[in-house]
Amino acid sequence: MSEDSDPTSVLSLLDDEHARSILAAASTEPMSASQLSEACDASTATVYRRIDDLTDHELLEESINVRSDGNHHRVYRATFRRFTLELEDGEFTTEVECESEDVADRFTRMWEGL
Repeated sequence: MSEDSDPTSVLSLLDDEHARSILAAASTEPMSASQLSEACDASTATVYRRIDDLTDHELLEESINVRSDGNHHRVYRATFRRFTLELEDGEFTTEVECESEDVADRFTRMWEGL
């Protein structure tokens, strides 16, 4: 998660039904915005707004799906894994756990897609 991300804004984003749907769908496989729109039964405009928010908070990762026919397109993969909220000694603490794909894994996935 971005160091600039406020846990309250992440929690607010996770409260959004469309954002949760996008994360759930993109956790199974990388998907394009149109695939996410169909999978989440949401308009493309709604999906793009949530994609912007989710990528800003580094809960969703964007990459380019390179195809041999030259029709490359952006796909999105969920990096969000866990949000923890704890109360101890009168104080709340939060932790957002995300997983990012390293460059080698991304290159392998891209190469296998050719």
